[in-house]
Amino acid sequence: MRATIWGCRGSLATPGAATVRYGGNTTSLELETPTGVPVVIDAGTGIRPLGLALEECSPERIHLLLTHLHLDHVEGLGFFAPLFRDGCSVTVWGPPQDGSSLAARVAAYLSPPHFPLPFDRFGASIEFVEVWQETWELEGLRVTCAPVRHPGNTLGYRIEEGGASLAFIPDCETALEPDSGLALAAGADALLHDAQYTADEYRTRVGWGHSALPDFAGFVGRADPERVLMFHHDPSHGDDVLEEMRRTAERLAGRPIELAAEGLAIDLASSRDSI
Repeated sequence: MRATIWGCRGSLATPGAATVRYGGNTTSLELETPTGVPVVIDAGTGIRPLGLALEECSPERIHLLLTHLHLDHVEGLGFFAPLFRDGCSVTVWGPPQDGSSLAARVAAYLSPPHFPLPFDRFGASIEFVEVWQETWELEGLRVTCAPVRHPGNTLGYRIEEGGASLAFIPDCETALEPDSGLALAAGADALLHDAQYTADEYRTRVGWGHSALPDFAGFVGRADPERVLMFHHDPSHGDDVLEEMRRTAERLAGRPIELAAEGLAIDLASSRDSI
């Protein structure tokens, strides 16, 4: 299993000179599967370049796992090229919605007045599956999801294949629920986890749904993954700030910490990375 990061910015896409090393696109992760069918987690702006890359081989089937429906995790959907291709089948997995359905919420977002075309004009065949706290097999991967502490119905994921495991928890406020997502992350080969705020920033952002470095470091200690990557970078944090935050996180955790970066490929079979 290989995971490639196409976007790791949180809250708002942030292009520019200050973000070239770690990237400005919002959340999207590509998983290569044993069957060759692409599995994508989240549809932030990073899903646009991913979609263009996928169209080079025109896959007939794609799976999209959504953590939740905040805009930074779905704002790239309307620019995901496979959705406009006749003959492509896309299954969208994600959390149930209070007072509505996953299908209705996504269709409303991808229709006027928020989007120029109505949802029924998209060329691909799109189906929706609501999931909450369960495990299932998907294209040779074992997928487990569970709710995590974040405003609105929000999921974290654990993906397993051939003895390797990846935990993906991009939005989680560990200060309010320290062990939220712990069962997903425990002992993972790689953990991608929310580390958006410094301790000082968090004092004015309690309840916003994201983790500060001391709480992130504590969670890492309890989960004890093989590797851990800071994820969901704040739009106000340029590359130099992120590197200082990484050093702080390492001091707090007492172990190596990495920064998620656009283009980073994590090969879980060999534990080797490539950019």
